[in-house]
Amino acid sequence: MRLSFVTIRSIAARLFLTAAAMSSVVLLVASILLTAYYRSEAQEVFERRLDVYLRAIVADVSESGQEGRTGPGQLGDPQFELPGSGWYWQITRLDDKSHEIKASRSLFAGTLPKLSDLGVPAEVGGFRRGYGLGPDGRRLRIVERVIDVGDVGIYLVQVAGSGEEMEEQIARFRFALIVAFAALAIALAIGAAFQVHFGLRPLRQLRRELATIRRGERERIMGGYPSEVAPLADELNLLISANRDILERARTQVGNLAHALKTPLSVIVNEADAAPGQLAGKVQEQAEIMGDQISFYLDRARAAARGGALGAATQIAPSIDAFLRAFSKIYGDKGVIFSGGADPRLRFLGERQDLEEMIGNLLDNAGKWAKSQVTINVSVENDGDGAARPSLRVTIDDDGPGLAPHLRAAATQRGRRLDETKPGSGLGLSIVVDLAAAYGGSLQLNDSPSGGLRAELRLPGF
Repeated sequence: MRLSFVTIRSIAARLFLTAAAMSSVVLLVASILLTAYYRSEAQEVFERRLDVYLRAIVADVSESGQEGRTGPGQLGDPQFELPGSGWYWQITRLDDKSHEIKASRSLFAGTLPKLSDLGVPAEVGGFRRGYGLGPDGRRLRIVERVIDVGDVGIYLVQVAGSGEEMEEQIARFRFALIVAFAALAIALAIGAAFQVHFGLRPLRQLRRELATIRRGERERIMGGYPSEVAPLADELNLLISANRDILERARTQVGNLAHALKTPLSVIVNEADAAPGQLAGKVQEQAEIMGDQISFYLDRARAAARGGALGAATQIAPSIDAFLRAFSKIYGDKGVIFSGGADPRLRFLGERQDLEEMIGNLLDNAGKWAKSQVTINVSVENDGDGAARPSLRVTIDDDGPGLAPHLRAAATQRGRRLDETKPGSGLGLSIVVDLAAAYGGSLQLNDSPSGGLRAELRLPGF
């Protein structure tokens, strides 16, 4: 699958990969340029070396003729003495039919090809430069020049050298360059990683600050930030403050609406009580239904407002311990034992009264149907989609008769009662569903390992 920056969601990975890619390109281009420059310099040195040898031989022949050349040792390079070394010189007399040849000992019994015969044109000064095959078949760089020494004769002076030595030098330079640049690339990668880690530290600090606000440990973002991040922190603080103001106004308006509606209903009920009759009874009945509906929806609105609040966090263990003690007394005559608990470190991201409303309704419902035992357990688990925010999993098991799968959805509907023999209004489970949904959670009813019903409540927490 083709990798692109669109699929890389980490800013740190993008910055590091960008720096690594740019550094790799720069190092690759630099290595190519340096190798080419070194090759050019090596070739120039090689050519100058050939020219020096040729000019030395030409000068010696011009001064004293071919016979004046006492030996190749005057060139100062012992390679001309070693047979097959790749470095050769040769002097050929052209004005004599015998074409007498005098050569370095390195040529042994071989001869150098003439560049003029190979079609190489002469340069300024009569020099010819080109490539030819040596006596051992190696490719040689040859420099030659024809000189006229007057009565002494006309000579073709040639100097040849193998480029193998130069290529070996270039290969050694290239290897050293690769090693040096590899070490430099590692150092640059480490430096880029450190730079990315150090540069993104304010964002990690900002994330930690937001996490503390979400857990209810702090009300606003604190600390100093760089100029690029500081405006974001300020805007988040303003957003958090605006959110709290909106929720506070919503709570106030919900409370005012509750008082505004309950007062007229109380008047209607009182008037109906004062004038008994069929109509009064009907009015009283409907007024009570309206009161229940108003209470239900006002509670739901308050829960929704609290569910959107930032910074609300509630310890779970104290509430559960209090419920276990209370329900053990309430259902003690029935012989139902309430057990379980939660880790004291666990917290629910929401209001305490909403948590107690949900757990209290579930424990009460389990106590009504249980034969002898109700168990509550709380655990923390991460969402399956890999989200960073964990969730609380509250399970309440009873050993009662259970509930058929096709009736479990109906049991959570508002006002729906599956058995009229049990006390209650039928709003308990539906209230739990609405409160859990307000916090982004859920309620599921499943079979319990103890044989009854399991209520599984999922809520945001840590």
